[in-house]
Amino acid sequence: MNFGITLSNRAVPLGLCSARDLLALADAVEACPALDSVWCGDALFVNRRLDALTLLAAVAGRTERVLLGPACMGSFALRNPLVFAYEWASLDVLSNGRTRLVVCAGGGGSAAWQAESAALGIPPRERRQRMIENIRVLRHLWTKDDEPFLGQFTSFSNVTLEPKPIQSPCPIWLATNAERLATGQADSGGSELALTRVGQIADGWMTHSLGPDGFKRSWDFILRVGRENGRDVSRFDNVLYHHVNVNADKEAALADSKKFLDLYYAADYSKARIESWLTYGSPRQCVEHIKRFNAAGCRRITFRICTMGDVMEQFRRLVEEVLPYVD
Repeated sequence: MNFGITLSNRAVPLGLCSARDLLALADAVEACPALDSVWCGDALFVNRRLDALTLLAAVAGRTERVLLGPACMGSFALRNPLVFAYEWASLDVLSNGRTRLVVCAGGGGSAAWQAESAALGIPPRERRQRMIENIRVLRHLWTKDDEPFLGQFTSFSNVTLEPKPIQSPCPIWLATNAERLATGQADSGGSELALTRVGQIADGWMTHSLGPDGFKRSWDFILRVGRENGRDVSRFDNVLYHHVNVNADKEAALADSKKFLDLYYAADYSKARIESWLTYGSPRQCVEHIKRFNAAGCRRITFRICTMGDVMEQFRRLVEEVLPYVD
């Protein structure tokens, strides 16, 4: 099982940390053998944060080992796919082939989300369709030269992208909320449909806010779809986008996490909601919780350090007192 850290790029405009603090945390991940990846959230106008592409490029320039990816690229359907293909290919070159592009349609249906879509001239109902087509655009430009592309939203000819990504193929993962499938609930598009799409077209899967049993059911579903579509599922990868707070006082860890998450997401989360995407408590309690995900087929977890206190002290406790004891 592999582990990463999610940089809190919303925290900069919130005044919780500086951009230099995020880069220092990325440096600490690069120096830590127990960790192998750095991630950060993405949006354009629906919430305030440092731009994911810019932040990942900054991390790429000061690291040599860690994988780099968004958690997840919520603005993907809104961005010009030709420009984005060029930007991401350049990031893959800058990082010497260390990128993991995780895309999603974005969502929530809030007034801010609707306004973001409208400001960029993208009807919200088209975001999922555009996400799928944009994936096709990227793969086309990354593998072909001067060949026409005809899509529903994007068409072009006489275009060659250089440089191409170092990785061939350059991986593109899909993010879904698997909790709805695990609990028998359904969203507007149907969670089985979303997970089927992962098995059909993606190279990997990101999810959040579900327990080990739900993770296993959803991952097994994706693998089954992949096999049914003739894909080599041994190459599939997954990552759980998660949070962590290590504290012998479990209730204090939960309270600290709630304060952070409520501020970070401008919300008022219930205990059940927080517990669905948080590992917390003593080192032993954290180890046991992570082991359950490992047994469920979770191949990697990226943790956002979820505290109003000393982030680097939490980082130390995670990498010294928890992760070495998971296997």
